[in-house]
Amino acid sequence: MTTFGARVHALVQERGPLCAGIDPHGALLHEWGLDDDLAGLERFALTAGEVLAPRVAVVKPQSAFYERFGSRGIAVLERLIATCRGAGALVLLDVKRGDVGSTTQAYADAYLDQASPLAVDAITASPYLGFGSLAPMIDTARKHDAGVFVLALTSNKEGPEVQEARTEDGTVADTVLDRLRALNDGAQPLGSFGAVIGATIDGAGHRLDINGPVLAPGYGAQGGTVDDLRRIFGTGVRHVLPSTSRELLRVGPDGLGEAADRLNERLRELHP
Repeated sequence: MTTFGARVHALVQERGPLCAGIDPHGALLHEWGLDDDLAGLERFALTAGEVLAPRVAVVKPQSAFYERFGSRGIAVLERLIATCRGAGALVLLDVKRGDVGSTTQAYADAYLDQASPLAVDAITASPYLGFGSLAPMIDTARKHDAGVFVLALTSNKEGPEVQEARTEDGTVADTVLDRLRALNDGAQPLGSFGAVIGATIDGAGHRLDINGPVLAPGYGAQGGTVDDLRRIFGTGVRHVLPSTSRELLRVGPDGLGEAADRLNERLRELHP
């Protein structure tokens, strides 16, 4: 298998940069005419996966919406992962894990070891126990040609109190971005260690190009636009995966494929 960075670079060229979230909120299940129960979860998730995975480069299930149904919800997540990877999409599991020592290693084994039933192509991770605490995830990702997307500059209103806190060398977010840039140094055509940077942030004063993929949640329903992406990322926008869930999923199962195609076509403007 080639590196995650190489796979995402190639697939974005082929399919476009859209990252499609598959997040079964209870409200979305009801909008689809489904009950907020295990049967509704299964119908929603697998239908979305079957429609979206052949079309987009990356699908991003949010693990929490499956975990809330316990072991049977996790079983649906396993089936969704297999469905999406089987259709050629990369699966980025949004789990935002972050811990220390053997616990971090256990999370890495659960999601990045390709022998695991929950194995995916990449996961999201939190660096706020210190970036070095993610070392087992980074090492396991390298071993299995997987990726890790680390929270850097998020668009939630609570984020800046930690991410914009000052250190001797800049902000906490700058430290995260510097560490990712070092991990991706020299990688061709793209590194495997990405940042999570909101599609609605200011971005001024930060060096955002890390020679790796950037997940940009907040595109669409949360207010992020193509113009915002250009403003925030400049020439580095070519490595950005704009992510949307609600705007895409709320159209319902019948129009889902066409909606994904339209969004992807609009985002191809970022890749001249």
